[in-house]
Amino acid sequence: MSDWSELQHDLLVLIVRRINLIEDYLNFGTVCKSWHSVITKENFNSDLPRVPWLMLAEDEDYKACRKFFSLYNGMILKKWIPGASGKRCMESMGWLITVGKDEGEISLLHPFSNVEIQLPHQITTDHYEFNQTPVPWTFVQKAVLSANPSCTSDYVLMVIEGHYQFLSFWRPADLLWTRINKPVYFPDTSDVVYFNGRFYAVSYDGCVHVCDIDGSEHTKSLIVAQLAPWIDGKYYILESLGSLFAVSQNGVDIRYVKDDRERIPLTHIPGEDDADEEKMYMYKTRSFLVFQIDLDACETMPTRDLGDQAFFLGANASLSVQASQFPGIKPNHIYFTDNCLEGGGLDMGVFNLADGSIQPHYDGVSLSRVCPPIWVTPNPC
Repeated sequence: MSDWSELQHDLLVLIVRRINLIEDYLNFGTVCKSWHSVITKENFNSDLPRVPWLMLAEDEDYKACRKFFSLYNGMILKKWIPGASGKRCMESMGWLITVGKDEGEISLLHPFSNVEIQLPHQITTDHYEFNQTPVPWTFVQKAVLSANPSCTSDYVLMVIEGHYQFLSFWRPADLLWTRINKPVYFPDTSDVVYFNGRFYAVSYDGCVHVCDIDGSEHTKSLIVAQLAPWIDGKYYILESLGSLFAVSQNGVDIRYVKDDRERIPLTHIPGEDDADEEKMYMYKTRSFLVFQIDLDACETMPTRDLGDQAFFLGANASLSVQASQFPGIKPNHIYFTDNCLEGGGLDMGVFNLADGSIQPHYDGVSLSRVCPPIWVTPNPC
């Protein structure tokens, strides 16, 4: 064929629906007008797996514009997202959960279509006055969707809120957050995931429990497994190939430094410990341990082999991808971002589960104490 622009429309639709790299999907539409005409919501296959992009910290000079780094080809995409300006961002299923820096307002925001869904304010959670954090943008620690709001109105948004103490959820049309009551002795929640129609959470002492939000009282929370506690780390929980996994981020090294020569300087944010403003935190992740959770036997099994899978962990929803489907993604590796606002983006890298080595996945510098870099699943619709 001498002119690629003359390809039949139906053939172009068949081709574009098989593209699973959003970089290729966007480039497809730049070839010519006829190819661009098939880049529509109806022709975008949102069911195909996607490798996350790294959404970089906000640029002080262009706050409404966010940059996304692709591990696939090193490309940086700039996107105008005014709804995320000056806000803490988390991510689930391609949607951002944004929390206002000053007022603490919360919303669901689609970064590519700029569709926004207002959520109840954090003050509508139970006994907010006793559980509020020193700054409003840290009240919601993590947020996970049960389904994509672009595809259905039947979904639930679960959040870890307060000082990691509570789980609360929201459904469309709810006017306030509903808290899941838990036993008084239950420790702080480290992470939460939606798996096989239910929400599973893991605490900082390694306790895995399932939350029943379909009951009349919305209070049922049952322990299903127990992992060893980590004094100097935290746990993640995620689904991979139909199984549930827990990952301990082990040995976060913390020490004081007296000046910025040992670290990249960040803008000081006043907090509770301002007696000595010259003291700053310096830390880094040393290792990860992975455990497969057998829900039937209520057991956990350590593993050092993820096969073809790669895990993506951080302050947003934890997820897994099949590495062989995506050029540049390494199997049996853990890609992680900084989950501590005090670090602001310093603690990032790729952990090799086989030999324990850590390499950078982004060579640039991207720092923020409000919204450090996070993983975002690219979805234009």
